Amino acid sequence: MKFFKAIASAGILFLSSGVSAAEYKRGENKEQDAQYDIQTGMAGMQEAAKDPALLAQLIQDMQNPELMAEAKKMMESPDFKKQMKKLEGSKDFKESTKKAREAMKDPATAARMEAQMEHMLTKGQDQLKDNAKNQMAEAMQAMNNPDVMAQAAKMMADPDFQKNMAKMAQDPAFKNYMTAMQDMMKDPEAKNRMERMSEQLKSAM
Repeated sequence: MKFFKAIASAGILFLSSGVSAAEYKRGENKEQDAQYDIQTGMAGMQEAAKDPALLAQLIQDMQNPELMAEAKKMMESPDFKKQMKKLEGSKDFKESTKKAREAMKDPATAARMEAQMEHMLTKGQDQLKDNAKNQMAEAMQAMNNPDVMAQAAKMMADPDFQKNMAKMAQDPAFKNYMTAMQDMMKDPEAKNRMERMSEQLKSAM
């Protein structure tokens, strides 16, 4: 429920942040960096509340230990805490928080919001899977080019690439590609293409 409350207040918080992208240059002022980080985060949440795929990606990112460690480090920064305290003391923030609390007190409203978010999340997860399928299909199509196949074989033989792939496999977002590959393997024709491509890669390596 905390997630829904954050989404509900994101729009007003975003409007209350005063750093514009046009005038911002990272690294020149730590407080401005923190304010911009807050503004960017609120803008992302605001967009996620409207875009199913973005919402699903946000939920996936929240399952990534590295990303969450970076977010924690940023939020523990004195400058970030200072800017958050300033926002929390603003009239707009207090009003948006009050509205969110009042809305969530009504069981019917809370249930409706939760159902809407769950529907959006399911739809977004399906969109991410479809995107992964399309990208896998495009990659397989590209492998018909001998030059691309040779470059892929060379890249896959690189120990650094193998390490990066092993690391990527731990990313929750990578599961979409694994699911897409498993779904494609259910099609006999796609399975044969995949097996032929695998043999060609082994030969090239």
